[in-house]
Amino acid sequence: MATWWRNAVCRAPCTFWATVQIWCRSDKFLLRPTELSMARVLSLFRLQPFLAVASKRKLSMDSRARGVFAAAVEAVQSDTVVRQSIERKEDCVIIDGHKFTLKHNLHLVGFGKAVLGMAAEAERIVGDHLVKGIISVPHGIQQTMKQHGKDHLLLKENTRIKVMEGAKHNLPDADAEKAAEGIKQLASELTEKDLLLVLISGGGSALLPAPIPPISLQEKLDVTRKLAGAGATIQELNTVRRALSSLKGGGLAHCAHPAQVIALILSDVIGDPLDLIASGPTVQSDIWPEEVLSVLERYKLLNSLPSSVKDVLERPNTQGQKDESKTSGHVLNAVIGSNSIALKCAGRRARELGFRPVVLAPGVCGDVRSVSRLYGLLARFACSPEEPPPEIAAEVLRLGPEVGVESWDLCRTMKVLEDGRTEGWGATCLLAGGEPTVELTGMGRGGRNQELALRVGQELRGLELPPKGPVFLSGGTDGQDGPTEAAGAITDAGLCEEAYAQGLDVDSFLSNNDSYTFFSRLSAGQRLLVPGLTCTNVMDVHMLLIPPIPIKIR
Repeated sequence: MATWWRNAVCRAPCTFWATVQIWCRSDKFLLRPTELSMARVLSLFRLQPFLAVASKRKLSMDSRARGVFAAAVEAVQSDTVVRQSIERKEDCVIIDGHKFTLKHNLHLVGFGKAVLGMAAEAERIVGDHLVKGIISVPHGIQQTMKQHGKDHLLLKENTRIKVMEGAKHNLPDADAEKAAEGIKQLASELTEKDLLLVLISGGGSALLPAPIPPISLQEKLDVTRKLAGAGATIQELNTVRRALSSLKGGGLAHCAHPAQVIALILSDVIGDPLDLIASGPTVQSDIWPEEVLSVLERYKLLNSLPSSVKDVLERPNTQGQKDESKTSGHVLNAVIGSNSIALKCAGRRARELGFRPVVLAPGVCGDVRSVSRLYGLLARFACSPEEPPPEIAAEVLRLGPEVGVESWDLCRTMKVLEDGRTEGWGATCLLAGGEPTVELTGMGRGGRNQELALRVGQELRGLELPPKGPVFLSGGTDGQDGPTEAAGAITDAGLCEEAYAQGLDVDSFLSNNDSYTFFSRLSAGQRLLVPGLTCTNVMDVHMLLIPPIPIKIR
C-alpha cells in the first residue's frame, strides 16, 4: 500500500477506515509484487488506444477541455432530456417505466428557465392528444432564443400551449403571478380521466408565485427577503415559502387531483431533492404552521409580520389542506436531467478524446477558496513523478467536509489517480459538478466559475505547462456565470506568469471579485468560456485534465 494511502486514510473516521481495509484487501486492488510488474507491462498496451486517438486529432488540451464541456451541456439540453424520457407507442406513452393511455386527455403546464424547449419537444411527441397548456418562462426568453438561432426550441405557430413571460431579473412579479393563476385554474378543472404533464426546471420557484389569500405577492417577498437577510438557511426559507404558497409544497398536485400528474424535472439542485427544485409543487411536504412560526421566531420576525401572513399561519390545518392521501398514487415525479447525467456524457466524450474519465462527485459546494485548494492538491497528487508526500492526501481528506465530497469518493479518486501515474494509464480527465459559493468583498464582475478558475490557476503555480502539465476548466451549464456573457474560464500553471507579463495583479482582481475583467484583459480573453445561450441548467461542470506522467519502474 502506498505511503500516502496508509497515512492519510488513518486520519479518516474509524467507520470509514474499516471499510477501506476491506476494500484494499480485495483481490481487485491488492496485487503481489509479480502481479504488479505484469500490471505495469499490460498497462502499456492499454495506453495505446488513448495515445492513438489523441495523436489523430492533434487537439490542444484547451480545445479538448472545451469539447468535453460542450458534450456535458449537450447531454442536458431541454429538448434532448424530454425526447429521451417520453417513449411514444401509438396511443400510449411510457415514462420512467410507467405506461399512460392517451385519449385526447392530455394537459400541460410548466415553469422554469428551460421549460420553453421542454414544452416544444413534448408537443412534438404527444401534441395530437394535447388539449391545452400554459407555461411560465423568463421575461424576453422567446426573443433571445430567436436571436441565438434556437428556433427548434420554440413552439410552433399552431401550438395549443400558451406562453406567459415574467419574473424579470429572476424575481417573482405580477406577470409571473398571473401565469401561476392560469396554471392553477387549468389544474383545478381536471378530472380523473385527465393527464397533467408538468415540466419543471431551475428558476421555476420565481415563475410560479401564488401566495395564499389574503397575502399579497409583495408581502410574501418581504418576509422571505427579511429571512434571507437575517441568515436563514435555504431549508428554512423553503419552509416559510411553501407555507405561504398555494402551489408549492405539493399544492399544484393537490389542485390537479383526481387527475394523473406526471412531472418531468430538470434539476439544478445538488442531490436532486424533489422538494427543493422549484419548491416542490408536485411533491407533498409535511410543513405545519408551528414549524413556520418557530423559524420566524428564531430570526425575531414574528412581531413585524403583516397581518395577512399572521392570518394564514393561524388558520387550523393550513397544510392539512394539501392532504397527501388525496394525491398518493396519482403523481409521478421523474428527474430527467441532472448534473450526474451531464458528467456521465462528459466522461464519454473525454474517452473519445484520449482521456480516462474519473468522476469525483456531482455535488461540490462550499467556499470557492476551499474548492480551488482541493483541485490544486489533486493536480499535484496526480502529476507527481514520484510518490507524492502523504501530507497532500491528508489535506485532501481534511477538505472533504468543507466542499461536500465524501471521504470515500476522495480516497477512490486518489487511488485511481495513483494507479494512472504508477501504471502509465495515460491522460486522465477528472470531472466534478456542483455550485461553490463566493464571498463578495468587492464590486467587480464575474461569477463563481471564473473566480474558481482564477484561484485554481494560483494553486497550479510551479507545475509544468500544457501539454505536459494539467488544465482546469470550470463552467456553468446555463451558459452564464454571474452578470457576464461568459460561462466560466480555463486555466493552467502558466496563468500567474502570463498575468504578470501583461501587468495584471491576480490578487487585486480577486479581492474585488472582478474575475471577468481579469480574464477579458488576459491575452484578449482567450481563456474565457463563452458557449452562448444553452437553454438548460444543471449547475456547474469542473474539469481537471491530467497529461500522461512518465513511468518510473523501480
